Amino acid sequence: MIDRLAAALRPDSPVTQLAGISAARAAALSRLGVQTVRDLLTYFPRRYIDMSRLQTIASAPIGQPATVVARVHEVKIKRPKPRFELAEVTLVDGTGAMIVTFFRQPWLAKSLPAGTRVSVAGTMEFNYGFKRMTSPFLDKLDADDDPSAGRIVPVYGATEGLPGATIRRLAAAALDSCACMHDPLPHELRVRYRLMSRHCALRAVHFPSSMAERAQARRRLAYEEVLLLEVQLMRRQKQAFEGRTPFAHRVDGSCFDRLFGVLPFELTSDQMLAVEEVRCDMASPERMNRMLLGDVGTGKTMVAAFALAVAADSGTQALMMAPTDVLARQHAAKLGPLLDAAGIRWELLTGSSSAGERSRVLEGLASGEVSAAFGTHALLEDDVVCKRCTLVIVDEEQRFGVGQRDKLVSKGEAPDFLSMTATPIPRTLALALHGTMSLSYLREAPANAAGRRTEVVGFRERGRAYDAALAACARGEQVYVVCPLVGRKKPSDAEEPRQGRGKDRVDAAEDGPSYIESDDDMRGDDPKAAEAEAAFLQAKTFAAYKVGLLHGRMKPAEKRAVMDSFAAGEIDVLVSTTVIEVGIDVANATVMIVEDAERFGLAQLHQLRGRVGRASLPGEVYLVAATSDAVATERLTAMERTDDGFELAEYDLSLRREGDILGNRQHGAGMLKLVDMARDAALIEAAHADARRLVESEARDGASDELKLLYREAEAAFMRQDEGRGRPSGKTQVRSRR
Repeated sequence: MIDRLAAALRPDSPVTQLAGISAARAAALSRLGVQTVRDLLTYFPRRYIDMSRLQTIASAPIGQPATVVARVHEVKIKRPKPRFELAEVTLVDGTGAMIVTFFRQPWLAKSLPAGTRVSVAGTMEFNYGFKRMTSPFLDKLDADDDPSAGRIVPVYGATEGLPGATIRRLAAAALDSCACMHDPLPHELRVRYRLMSRHCALRAVHFPSSMAERAQARRRLAYEEVLLLEVQLMRRQKQAFEGRTPFAHRVDGSCFDRLFGVLPFELTSDQMLAVEEVRCDMASPERMNRMLLGDVGTGKTMVAAFALAVAADSGTQALMMAPTDVLARQHAAKLGPLLDAAGIRWELLTGSSSAGERSRVLEGLASGEVSAAFGTHALLEDDVVCKRCTLVIVDEEQRFGVGQRDKLVSKGEAPDFLSMTATPIPRTLALALHGTMSLSYLREAPANAAGRRTEVVGFRERGRAYDAALAACARGEQVYVVCPLVGRKKPSDAEEPRQGRGKDRVDAAEDGPSYIESDDDMRGDDPKAAEAEAAFLQAKTFAAYKVGLLHGRMKPAEKRAVMDSFAAGEIDVLVSTTVIEVGIDVANATVMIVEDAERFGLAQLHQLRGRVGRASLPGEVYLVAATSDAVATERLTAMERTDDGFELAEYDLSLRREGDILGNRQHGAGMLKLVDMARDAALIEAAHADARRLVESEARDGASDELKLLYREAEAAFMRQDEGRGRPSGKTQVRSRR
């Protein structure tokens, strides 16, 4: 009994307790984010080699994916230009020879001596008289990896000093050491969904006997991931406000009615529905916890204005926080006059507010005379004290950390919470990561918005884009020119982004390219390059017009001055980074040119193009692609096909991991290693509903021993994620897009 209990506790033991792990191997595992036995158990294979479905070099078809097992004949290092090396690996298998090319990996000459047995998986090509693959997945095979045995071989992301074959042996040892590990899933759920036990699933996902068994193992573990995440999110949400009394707002007051009366336009049906959902939530004695997901230009801030009016009618206060000074000031400029007309006193507080302005705002909030305050992170300061805050609104919530959102909520006892994002999130992703929140969707653009047309142009055709920009300037309209990665040398088309991080890793193409998601991704760049670009456009292309510059390294006062000049029409062409992607609303801007567009995520491109075509003037967007890569070009053409941000988000999710789209800001995202948001909709829906039932049953009947075990596991998973946030992630989702 003692031995069984010890085995059950092994997963959280240091990985060094496993036999065969030296200090050097432990350091190598640490680089992969593996510190404990559990980390090793959940360091899942990147892909699998099905030895029963191999092709020979001779039989592998040209232009199609293939997996070949062969031996290394030789490795040649070539230098076609200075500081650019190619490793050409010649493979033979008895039916012929092929050449495999890797970029900037000269260490392969030592890592792959003649006679080494490897598998390669990629698209077979033919040129210069040989069959070839470029940057395929490559894995060294053990002597016992016999193709005739029909075995499925797991392939892991490796690192220097720790090849994939070694990780396979260590994973097997970890599984043997944890043979008696407990299963946190209640028996009733395992029976209902016909799920295998946790240990069986872990063994099958690492060493499946068939791909069908691997699929069942992944299904079991993915369901567990979502259930643990949802249970913990729901329990933390519930516990955070235990003992606090939410406020039931008055929703039929004069401020609300007056705001409706002074609107210069009619709300869309989506806005009307969202306003009604917010009103019902705020009138309830339960605390509102709602997320407003709105496509570009669908009017989220107007819905927020009515929430501010409800708080004012109730004699209480509201705080609305934005991620940037520019956006907070725009909220104040756009909503301020409407709130004035509705009889609602408001103020603005940002990091650039003067001492006098700050003192006035703090005094008004403390006395209760100020009903609504717009602001940035400045609202989080300890000296910002409200008399009675019953509503907090966070715009572009994905830009803030969990701690920042929680601190804003702490300004009241149990204030209603409205979160807004202009980044369309697919329903499955929203449900998994925001499952504690009610969701409202805005898809319908206002009737007075002319919309925009998007066109992808090659680098040699970019003159057409600038001709359109000059024509717009001649009509008295304005132009955006968006530049990525200012001051950083762009790799050539031949270079693979994100090459291997270690000398035994030759499957780096699995990670795919790294896209620009915000100005944060451009830290370390040289702003002088942006200045040079603006100066060039001013001198050469737009000599007859005024060119301005805006980037994230500028001080808030400088940004504000530039945006004020652009809004006033004093600047004709604004050269900018992604700092303009949200909140910038200049009706006279009609043309946008995005340079090196292939380097942006689709969500960011959609946000950027939303800056034009917002009013009565139609917009034109030109995405300049400085690449000939077919996959990158196909991704960009999705921007031509649809202007629906949610449709684009679904497409983006089918191509990329959700972690790449959300980054690491979303609390809980790191727990979802196996979940495929594009394919697991039914699984996510089921796990979300089951988690809600379990948490409700605890509140009603108390927690059973089985449920307590599940709760402990969920809490431990969250703690492990928090502790591991500073460690490198292996990004080991077991998902193949092929």
